[in-house]
Amino acid sequence: MTPLLAFTGPQVQRLTGLSQRVLRYWESTNVFRASYVDDRPRRPYRRIYTFRDLVSLRTLALLRKKVSLNELRRVGKYLSDHYEAPWAELRFGVAGRKIVFPDPVTGQWVVSRPEGQTVMPVLVERIAQTTEAEAATLRQRRPDQIGNVARHRHVAHNSWVIDGTRIPTSAIWHFHEEGYDTDGIIREYPDLTAADVEAALAHERRARGLIAA
Repeated sequence: MTPLLAFTGPQVQRLTGLSQRVLRYWESTNVFRASYVDDRPRRPYRRIYTFRDLVSLRTLALLRKKVSLNELRRVGKYLSDHYEAPWAELRFGVAGRKIVFPDPVTGQWVVSRPEGQTVMPVLVERIAQTTEAEAATLRQRRPDQIGNVARHRHVAHNSWVIDGTRIPTSAIWHFHEEGYDTDGIIREYPDLTAADVEAALAHERRARGLIAA
């Protein structure tokens, strides 16, 4: 799979067809929340979505046409206790107005369906492949941008970002503080390199006065 970068709200809207209003509503009602949310008001690009977030949202958008939000919320709450990013990782099906998914051990559908009810599969892998192809056209990075941080007037409101991306260095620091190591951060932002992560963390340490500038 070709690695991809993180995504801002407007990019997610473009790639999922979900409005900003819907994204905010889903966040406030515990349907789905971006991996990185800066709760401080009036901050630029307060929400940053990973590729798995994007796949999850496209999966949810498809399921929403078949089941209720309460069903999405109910199943999501159960799955979030067992999986890190269930909407992007698992196979799903719809039986009637219920979401079903296979048991990881037996492969049997977890939620029993009414006798004779056909399960309509939701092909998350295909969603991921389509998402990758569409998202890959958004931007490309030059080799000289790898391992650098930068800020530009028209990128992320002049916040420090990984060069060639809109990923704030503060987002990388957020995952670092949550206990993610370099490999863990790269799993969230697959197009980044170890040099990108180290550059972001070094910048944040300097900015926060943790090391000499």
